[in-house]
Amino acid sequence: MWPLVAATFFMVSGGTYGTEDIIHGAGYGRGILILLLTPLLWSLPTAFMIGELSSALPFEGGYYAWVRRAMGNFWGFQEAWLSLVASIFDMAIYPTLFVAYLTRMFPWFQANNRGWWVALGVVVVCALLNIAGVKVVSLTSLWLFLALSAPFVAVVLLAPFKFGALANAVTKPTTSTVDILGGLLICMWNYMGWDNASTIATEVERPQRTYPRAMLVAVGIVAVSYVLPFAAMWMTGLKPTAWETGSWADIAGLLGGPLLRVGVVLGGMISGFGMFNALVMSYSRLPLAMAQDGMLPGIFGKLHKKSRAPWVAIVALAIGWAMCLGLGFARLVTLDILLYGASLLLEFAALAVLRLREPKLPRPFRVPGGLLGAFALGIPPMLLLGFSVIRSEHESVLGMSSFAFGMILMAAGFVAYFVNHALKPQGWTVQGQKTEPAA
Repeated sequence: MWPLVAATFFMVSGGTYGTEDIIHGAGYGRGILILLLTPLLWSLPTAFMIGELSSALPFEGGYYAWVRRAMGNFWGFQEAWLSLVASIFDMAIYPTLFVAYLTRMFPWFQANNRGWWVALGVVVVCALLNIAGVKVVSLTSLWLFLALSAPFVAVVLLAPFKFGALANAVTKPTTSTVDILGGLLICMWNYMGWDNASTIATEVERPQRTYPRAMLVAVGIVAVSYVLPFAAMWMTGLKPTAWETGSWADIAGLLGGPLLRVGVVLGGMISGFGMFNALVMSYSRLPLAMAQDGMLPGIFGKLHKKSRAPWVAIVALAIGWAMCLGLGFARLVTLDILLYGASLLLEFAALAVLRLREPKLPRPFRVPGGLLGAFALGIPPMLLLGFSVIRSEHESVLGMSSFAFGMILMAAGFVAYFVNHALKPQGWTVQGQKTEPAA
């Protein structure tokens, strides 16, 4: 269970990094309240939904397989399309985060596109680790989790000894323009991705038992990793305006000196690497499952002879992600939440439809509250997604609002399905046998 918890941690969180703008936009009190309420309204319902569906249908491809079984090929294809398109914006963030913290320690990497080459190196190394297999990735995630947590344990332990000492601290001027609504969206981004672990169900031991437990444990660990460091820093009197993305390094230096600053910088690099590494494992299973279903060319179903990893899918996706390195953080988050939210809506719909269509399907873990509970579970996350729609009207991409751009990308999924169907009405030739669910 614990390697799955660690892999889920990186698919969702990657530690406290990337949460700084929440405090900048909302202040300590409201920021911590947002960090506490968001998992209850956003993460916990998603974890319950995943717990039921992954225990009932532990298939390769996870959420894609659930939606396809509940609502057919068309909506299954849309689920995969939305997830993969969202990944283009999501996956560009993590190698960039790695480089952002690397340059805090070695400014030499800022010049002459050296940072871009380092980010590309992260993509290549993570692709190779994933080709080596799920066990390598999950165990790597466990050790990376322990390594990046150590500096923040030090922050929590040291802060009480600096009570009020940083009230007049001189910090680097921030350029953040995030307000409280922007802070909420960044919080939602930091708490999303729970369904990503479902795509490797056939490679998890006893998935019916392991998934529900791992999801609930991971929700608690992620919430604690966000709240405790900020609660500790609140005690020091440091102004909320000192925070912005990447500022943990300098603030840790004020609290614990150069050694803690270096530890946080290394942790930031580990966070970016670990999140990208774990998400490669998740996203690469979508083309594999679609190829096994005949919805993509069979070449995407090719597995590595030793590790059984979908190496063609990994290489193809890595090339796409490498082409998107270096995009803007706030715009990426807005688009990512908008597209991810649409895919999440389909997953909650699949939960309700399967309860109606297959009431006798064995469900080792069930969402409490019966049929009403299954229908009501998705309401809080969908209400929160309304904030992303509001914000997306104020962000622009290619001369249009992020909302309009997101709608075009969603509509492109409809076009892609019908083109795919027109080219191969009976489905693409399936190479090899579909992977059986894990025992």
